[in-house]
Amino acid sequence: MEALDRIDRAILAALQGQGRLSNAELAERVNLSPSACHRRVQRLERDGLIRGYVALLDPRRMGRPVTVFVEITLSGQADELLDAFEAAVARIPDVLECHLMAGTADYLLKVVARDSEDFAQIHRRHLARLPGVQTMQSSFALRTVRHTTALPI
Repeated sequence: MEALDRIDRAILAALQGQGRLSNAELAERVNLSPSACHRRVQRLERDGLIRGYVALLDPRRMGRPVTVFVEITLSGQADELLDAFEAAVARIPDVLECHLMAGTADYLLKVVARDSEDFAQIHRRHLARLPGVQTMQSSFALRTVRHTTALPI
């Protein structure tokens, strides 16, 4: 993997802000020819700096306005238990993120729901049945103050 130069960083910043830019628009923004810009984007994709392109949906408009952060402590730390837990979490569509943590909880989950009753169903049907769960602590987000998918460049 080559080191990132100023132009690579400009390409990444532009695409993080607007992933649907055409190659011509992107090339103009970073002062490259379209063919040189395209080659750089392909290299950034090949090197894994650009993992993919997505549409970011509005959770409220999609009927999932409630965000709940769930801290989970497991009954053990054996690789088999961690693997089983992670595989089971990956099958729950309401879980947007799952992080293995250092600290008091073993995992932190970001869950979306229609309302508190919907979350209660998600909790009962899915979260409470995850392998090895010893304790769960749920916190409802009152308001999102800052949300971004853009990494500092």
